[in-house]
Amino acid sequence: MQYNILILGASYGSLFGTKLLMGGHRVSLVCTAPTARLINREGTRVRFPIRDRAEPVEIASRDLPGRLQAATPDEVDLGDYDLIVLGMQEAQYGSEGVRELMRRIARSRKPCLAIMNMPPLTYLRRLPGIVAEALKGSYTDPSVWEGFDPALMTLASPDPQAFRPPDAQKNVLQVGLPTNFKAARFESEESTAILRRLELDIDAARYVVDGVEIEIPVRLKVHESIFVPLAKWPMLIAGNYRCVRQNDMIPIREAVHGDLDASRRIYQWVANLCIGLGADAEDLVPFEKYANAARSLGKPSSAARALFGGAEHIERVDSLVRRIAGQCGLESAALDGVVARVDERLGKNRAKHEQPAAPVFGFEAVPSMA
Repeated sequence: MQYNILILGASYGSLFGTKLLMGGHRVSLVCTAPTARLINREGTRVRFPIRDRAEPVEIASRDLPGRLQAATPDEVDLGDYDLIVLGMQEAQYGSEGVRELMRRIARSRKPCLAIMNMPPLTYLRRLPGIVAEALKGSYTDPSVWEGFDPALMTLASPDPQAFRPPDAQKNVLQVGLPTNFKAARFESEESTAILRRLELDIDAARYVVDGVEIEIPVRLKVHESIFVPLAKWPMLIAGNYRCVRQNDMIPIREAVHGDLDASRRIYQWVANLCIGLGADAEDLVPFEKYANAARSLGKPSSAARALFGGAEHIERVDSLVRRIAGQCGLESAALDGVVARVDERLGKNRAKHEQPAAPVFGFEAVPSMA
């Protein structure tokens, strides 16, 4: 069966979209008008690292069995789609045009799969024991999530890491770490069946290189547990956000391996928080496996680069985790320090603007994957 899938976010979204196109599905990317014209004219190109190959394999959307198109938010007819994929950073959903599209999506009652570090506020309402209303302060604009039905919202841990190569056009993406999207099931069997069909089609897809069929990494894995996507939280806190120091930033590798014992402690503390919420230990990634992967992450995280580039808003998973821990009666001095450093840098960035305007974000920015 061929599905029609709408993806909000044309950069990171093109990674997931390419895998769907390989499975024969129809994909529409939501982006700005110039990027939509570029994609409709030239398609997308995503470069995947392949084991035992010196160079990445570049996959052009036009060479795939599925069909791709791009559109601006106001051009989207939601009646055409079976599934909506949310592939932007959290703050972008409040930007002009996207906000209005989000309202239409909520009213359409289409199933939504978020591939975000920052879980939609709607998804957190599915987690027992969490008071979602008390977490709004961690969101740039929590009103974006009003009207969405938790039964129609699920989350995938955005473990694959990707970036736009320097000087590349906005239709080009390079995968840095080709891991899998780990998605929780929807509440309904009908919506979950869509994910399971996509999982099978992505698994079965092959790509011909030099006359040989090869598997392309990055798959969709659908899980029964609603806690599986939380597996990214210990990684983000132990690595990504700890790249932010008071006056500078450091690579993820240094943030993790500069003091491996401290990294292990905060990683395990966040992991234990997830287990306390209801996650199984098997849902999470062992620290040793994460630390080994972090050895290859030689750049500061996207969140750190954004902060030291002057950003006034970033995804605040650090703040969210601390608020959830507080609801469980837990505290961590290490996490408090992380949140304080991010708060301080954001405060400095915002202080540079005497009368800050409402945040405006592009639709193609790659989420904080690295």
